[in-house]
Amino acid sequence: MPLSQPREPAWAAWGIAASGAKMLSGLYATSKADTARARERPRDLKARGMNAPALIATDGAPGLIRAVEEVFPQSLRQRGLAPTLRDLGAKIPEERWREVKAYALATYRALSPRAARAAAEAFRRRSVREFPSAMACFEDDFGACIAHPRLPIAHRKAIRTPNLPERLFGEERRRTQTIPHAFGQRAVLKRMFAALARASQSWRRRVISEFELKQIEELQTELQTGFRQPTTVAASPTASRLLFSSNNRT
Repeated sequence: MPLSQPREPAWAAWGIAASGAKMLSGLYATSKADTARARERPRDLKARGMNAPALIATDGAPGLIRAVEEVFPQSLRQRGLAPTLRDLGAKIPEERWREVKAYALATYRALSPRAARAAAEAFRRRSVREFPSAMACFEDDFGACIAHPRLPIAHRKAIRTPNLPERLFGEERRRTQTIPHAFGQRAVLKRMFAALARASQSWRRRVISEFELKQIEELQTELQTGFRQPTTVAASPTASRLLFSSNNRT
């Protein structure tokens, strides 16, 4: 992009439908920290008819995280594990990384959230004193890092990180470096969208069994119930006080 224009991140949205098809949903220029601007992106998806997904995988951009949680509060949010592991590895000496990585993967690839928390506790006891900065990175947004085990086991590898568009973005960066000042934002987005649209034609459909669909439906029902329950509980004390006050006056 021209040097006079500020560089901005791009957000690609893709999903797996109930049919198993992988679909490109949108490509947007956005902001990592500005929640108000980032909020427009998931709102656009919702306005175009997208229902609340069972799970949304994002990177660690704080503005996007807040926007997704505000627009789709009934969805699980998964923190992308590929960038999380890269950040963790940057804080560990190279000669120790294989050992530490094994503990991190034992946590992130556990069969259930409960097993993940048990593995994380073992990891903390072993490493918190030796690698405090790495463990602070490990603890950051930890709950979102272990959301994917609530989905069917055959789906977890595909949903625990948004690295499908990341590879394509890397290729586009390599191509545009040869003529770095020849593009404006619109031209760059068009080039990126063309690459994503071309790649999406070859994305393999996932086979989703009836049993797995039932698991996902039950999870969404559980999430919806959990979302409504705090509102009901918060409203009950007020309703009780108003009824008591009314009875006193009569």
